[in-house]
Amino acid sequence: MDPMSTRFDGPAPEVGVSNDMIKRGVIVAPVLIAICGVIWGADGAWSSAYGVVIILANFALAAGLIAMAAKISVGLMMGATLFGYLTRLGLIFLAVFLVKDTSWISFPAIGSTIIVTHLGLLFWEMKYVALSLAHPGLKPERVSSTPRPTHPTDPIH
Repeated sequence: MDPMSTRFDGPAPEVGVSNDMIKRGVIVAPVLIAICGVIWGADGAWSSAYGVVIILANFALAAGLIAMAAKISVGLMMGATLFGYLTRLGLIFLAVFLVKDTSWISFPAIGSTIIVTHLGLLFWEMKYVALSLAHPGLKPERVSSTPRPTHPTDPIH
C-alpha cells in the first residue's frame, strides 16, 4: 500500500474544528467591531467587520481544502495544506488590496482585527481540541466529572 495514495474516508475533524472557530468568531465579532469603532470611528468598525469576514472565510476555506484533499490522497492533502496556506495568505492580501483606496478603510483597524481574530480564535480553540488520536478534532462532551452510583445504595468508588 502506497502511503501517498492512501486516503481518509472517515469524518473530517478539521471541518468540525473550523466550524467551532467560526461560531466563536461570530460571538466575539460584535465586541471587536465595537472596540474598533470606538478607537477609529465608523471607518474602523466597517474595516473590522470586513477583517472578521476575511478571517472566518479563511478558516472555512482551509478546512474545506484539507477535507476535500484528504478524501483523494494523503499526498494531495499535504500539498493542499502547504500550498493552500500560501494561497490563502495571497487571498487575504488580495482582499485588503482591493479595498485599499476606498473611503471607509482604516488600515490600523483591519490589520489589528486580522491579527487579533486569527490568533485569538486559534488560541481559544486550543482549549476545545482533543490531543488524542482516539478523538480527533474536538474533545468529546463531558457530562460529569464525578462518577454516579448505578444504584442508590451503591457507594461511589
